[in-house]
Amino acid sequence: MADIDARPEDAQNTDDRKTRLGRLSFRAWRRGFREADMVLGPFTDQVAPTLNDDELTELETLLDEEDQYLYAWIIEREPTPPEFDGPMIARIRAFMREHVAAEVAKGIG
Repeated sequence: MADIDARPEDAQNTDDRKTRLGRLSFRAWRRGFREADMVLGPFTDQVAPTLNDDELTELETLLDEEDQYLYAWIIEREPTPPEFDGPMIARIRAFMREHVAAEVAKGIG
């Protein structure tokens, strides 16, 4: 028997988006690399809800990469490959600079 979702389309889209954001948050906070968690977790919690579907896809693609490479690109220790060097990595870098500065100002660091 086929599952039928009788909710209005907007409610379905909202639920799908909440699920997607929840998965992104889980992946961002549980990288297995603490430094990456501390950048990607807050970024995903604070910024991802404001992103459109294409931007969420771009973020998901970045989160598919291995921690050591992704973090090296974020902190610009290694050059970012052209296919990943776009607006999303720039937003993450800008967020990291602001987030770290705010935490240091609170006395953390």
